Amino acid sequence: MSNSYSIRSTKIGNSAGFRFPAEFYREHPQFANADGWIEVLSPDTAILRIVPQLIEEEENSVLMRLFLDFAMTEALKNNTMQPYTIEMSEAAQQLIAGVELDDESLEDGEVY
Repeated sequence: MSNSYSIRSTKIGNSAGFRFPAEFYREHPQFANADGWIEVLSPDTAILRIVPQLIEEEENSVLMRLFLDFAMTEALKNNTMQPYTIEMSEAAQQLIAGVELDDESLEDGEVY
């Protein structure tokens, strides 16, 4: 799912833009005619966010997208974002090792 695509700067009317290869749209048609934005992280790095147009949107997905947008904005502040590593995962697993639930209803995955 994580493919890289080469893009090229191009002139579009009186503006400049980026040209995406046809392969990108063939493999990810949800991004055709979508809007988005670009955020500059450092002098030589930027991140592009393309938001596909959803045909039917539920309130939960809107709230989740708002939360994730907020979380991404906060994580990108001061360049403090770092990848989640195997070591981090193992440390988290050690923290919860041996933890047992008292309430049997929670073992079914039900959340109250």
